[in-house]
Amino acid sequence: MSGSQNGWADLFSAENRGSAITLSAGVALYATNSYIVITILPSVVQDIGGLAWYAWNTTLYVVCSILGSALSARLMRTAGPRGSYLMATGIFIAGAAICTAAPNMPVLLLGRALQGLGGGFLFALSYAMINLLFKESLWPRAMALISAMWGIATLIGPAVGGIFAELHAWRWAFGLLLPVTSLFGLWVWRILPKAQREKQADEPLPLMQLALLTGAVLVVSAGSLSSEGGINLLGFVIAVVMILILRHREFTADVRLLPRNALRRSSPLYGLYLVMSLLIIGLGCELFVPYMLQHLHGQAPLAAGYITAAAAAGWTLSEVASSGWTGRRADNAIVCGPVILAAGLILLLFTVPVAFGLPWLNISGVVLGLTLAGFGIGLGWPHLLTRVLQQAPEDDREKAGASITVVQSFASALGAALAGTVANFAGVSQGDTGAANAAFWMFLLFAIPAFLAVWIAWRSVKARRASGIAPEHLSRDLSQG
Repeated sequence: MSGSQNGWADLFSAENRGSAITLSAGVALYATNSYIVITILPSVVQDIGGLAWYAWNTTLYVVCSILGSALSARLMRTAGPRGSYLMATGIFIAGAAICTAAPNMPVLLLGRALQGLGGGFLFALSYAMINLLFKESLWPRAMALISAMWGIATLIGPAVGGIFAELHAWRWAFGLLLPVTSLFGLWVWRILPKAQREKQADEPLPLMQLALLTGAVLVVSAGSLSSEGGINLLGFVIAVVMILILRHREFTADVRLLPRNALRRSSPLYGLYLVMSLLIIGLGCELFVPYMLQHLHGQAPLAAGYITAAAAAGWTLSEVASSGWTGRRADNAIVCGPVILAAGLILLLFTVPVAFGLPWLNISGVVLGLTLAGFGIGLGWPHLLTRVLQQAPEDDREKAGASITVVQSFASALGAALAGTVANFAGVSQGDTGAANAAFWMFLLFAIPAFLAVWIAWRSVKARRASGIAPEHLSRDLSQG
């Protein structure tokens, strides 16, 4: 216990405190904005229309976050820590300003795209700078601190979004981000150094892989706009083909998006990335929960926002609790997490689509299901992320840091796109019956990635144990090999 306390004390020592606050505050902006938008979206579509484009608010936001994540290393080399954060902050502010004044859904989506790009920079820079600013023993704590900002977002985001939604003033929810983000920019100017300690050479961008990655999500999203099952299926098939082409490209291209050989099945990174992706995709149905709570259970926007935030609260609780685990305890967290996620989704399957019994009992089931889903993801999350950094070749550590947010953002965007596909195909816009039908199929189908993650996590941990190499030794051995 004392070691755990010392770890957090070291992270917030005089030497590290400013950096820790800056990195976590950048992610807090990204996360809080996400929960503000999830909470106010039902009010937005009621005001300016665009229910068919509902999921695009998250999909487009996260697709642009992928671009920001992938470009973050280049931005860091060009502008340095301070300049890169300030540029990301400026882009984020511009996006929030457009959303504030948006007269219709297409303009709002433009603002969301800019917010996603700026937020993607902030998100990726925070992870990428961990191995530059902190010693390796603090990486799990720093990972947990950054991810814990999603817990802070669960307190702030639904409150801001819910209050303004109930006042029929959703634009002010975006407008409030303008002064807050500006204050963050002033903090960055004061705390972060202007230049990197060690200047690294520029590397060409993996443009083909980025195009395939973002294109796969957009194809699924475009297919989701149709209620025809054939078009939905075609979009999904095209996306799978694009991902397979991307995988082949990573083997043959001189410029890679991910660390070397990360997508080879023999690589330990392959299993880690798959588990991360499946966990995030499994929670993609969270996007529609506020809409369903308002339309199927009569919840006010503020209450619906806070109920939905139970997933992030569970994530934060388990991540902070498990961040100090090592060895077999960390392995068990990685395997048990997907099991808990699946249990949460199954519980949601029986509580969100149909209201039964006493209302408070039904809503309690929804809260418990969301909490379990988030708890399952957070349990092994800091260990998955830390092992990505540890098991990447040493000369690919910076790329590995950026890859964490690329993979997470891709999975989040794909999950939102798939949720939109299921919702539109199931008739979410056709009154309460359509919303209930959409909820049933959504939670049923999204449990599949969670069960797949259980199997892949077990195989990954089993392979690591069979190798007889502790995670902390893998990065050194791989770099030497």
